[in-house]
Amino acid sequence: SELFGHVKGAFTGALRDKKGRFELADGGTLFLDEVSELPAVLQAKLLRVLQEGTFERVGDEKTLRVDVRLITATNRDLKKEVEKGRFRKDLYYRVNVVPLQLPPLRKRRGDTPLLAAHFLAAETEDRDEHVSLSDEALAVMKRYSWPGNVRELQSAVRYAVIRCRG
Repeated sequence: SELFGHVKGAFTGALRDKKGRFELADGGTLFLDEVSELPAVLQAKLLRVLQEGTFERVGDEKTLRVDVRLITATNRDLKKEVEKGRFRKDLYYRVNVVPLQLPPLRKRRGDTPLLAAHFLAAETEDRDEHVSLSDEALAVMKRYSWPGNVRELQSAVRYAVIRCRG
């Protein structure tokens, strides 16, 4: 329902027709995070919309057509997921058109201050006061390995904004 939408009455709680993400992204780009986590049934439906550009909303018989560029991300090696039978091989070749490998944050420590500044600006944009990270805080951040990657850094900055006094 989230990806393809649904029609009123398709399931309990479907009180009205709802467009899904593919329909909303028609003519543009859709980003799917953690694509390796999709169940097999949904992988087949995703493959169909990528191959044919068509899908049906949940509970509908009408086929809709979309033109969507798909960008996917995952923290797993999709090729290994294919070998283990957890990710469809045909879908792998559809989503692996222009692969980009982004190393974990611990291997690109120079990005830490830039990302921290970005997250800090986002967390404090509604404040009248200027907020910044000290040189000492940035030094600690650059040394830390960030096992939770960028999401952990974002949470740390959010925590700091909530807890810091000055």
